[in-house]
Amino acid sequence: MQTTKTHILRENTPRSRVVSSGKPKLLNQLREALRSRHYSSRTEKTYVQWVKRFIYFHNVRHPSEMAEPEINAFLAHLAVKEKVSASTQNQALWALLFLYRYVIGREVGDLGEVIRARKPKRLPVVMTHEEVKAVLTNLAGDKRLMALLMYVSGLRLMECLSLRVQDIDFSRNEILIRDGKVAKDRVTMLPESLKAQLQDHLKRVKAVHEHDLAEGWGRVILPDAIDRKYPNASKEWRWQWVFPQENRWKNTETGQEGRHHVHESIIQKAVVGAVRKAGLAKRATCHTFRHSFATQLLEGGYDIRTIQELLGHKDVKTTMIYTHVLNRGGKGVKSPVDDL
Repeated sequence: MQTTKTHILRENTPRSRVVSSGKPKLLNQLREALRSRHYSSRTEKTYVQWVKRFIYFHNVRHPSEMAEPEINAFLAHLAVKEKVSASTQNQALWALLFLYRYVIGREVGDLGEVIRARKPKRLPVVMTHEEVKAVLTNLAGDKRLMALLMYVSGLRLMECLSLRVQDIDFSRNEILIRDGKVAKDRVTMLPESLKAQLQDHLKRVKAVHEHDLAEGWGRVILPDAIDRKYPNASKEWRWQWVFPQENRWKNTETGQEGRHHVHESIIQKAVVGAVRKAGLAKRATCHTFRHSFATQLLEGGYDIRTIQELLGHKDVKTTMIYTHVLNRGGKGVKSPVDDL
């Protein structure tokens, strides 16, 4: 792969290569296109990085000067030389398709015989109820509550961390997941057994929020343009994170302080450590709680469509993989050896 030492497009790059006269720079156009379509900040960062790599791979040529052959060559390089996974290669492809469609203004045609990375058919790792209890025993405080919430409600890690106070409905025993993975809202369950723990946690969070307000802060980042439409909304209790950072962040330029939600790496490291302490031989992560939630619902006899809705899967085929994890198929076949 031909790259420069830096991963940032240089300011003095010739106009014919990266920058068009009289227009924002290419990457700024890309960011603007992503934000106008309400893509997440994580997706924006990922797409920008793939576009940079594509440009540097082709010696800093402007994408408008390239087409299907160059995209094909880049994707083949990722599969053959860098040996990336199928999902990573697809991620790069989607970033480039977005660039050409919404920034360059041109649809990408047939890519021809592009070499595709192999997609292994792996079953998700799941834990039994006893294994989950062993892992939770080695977690404490907010980290234990976050892990427990992912397990009992089937939440993805970022869905759990991105919860706001108003998303939890204690009266209906529901949790509203806003703008999930397939860009749509869904509702999942809040078990009765978790309500007291979560309410106690929110009392502590509210005390911290009120302390921040007393010191002149207490604002959070709001989605879309809500902060412009309702200037005081960012200070309201209902918009606060359920799991805020322990320390306030500070903008060194403006002096403004606030709290974001807990960073995903904190709970990820805590769960990995808890799995190790529990003595599990499985490679269990935060997402394993979600897999375990779905599998145990299937074991309990719940309908596959109900589980699909709770998990927020776009296609029921995605949910069907958990029937294979049960190792009994759609008809609940039992091995003859079990009767010996």
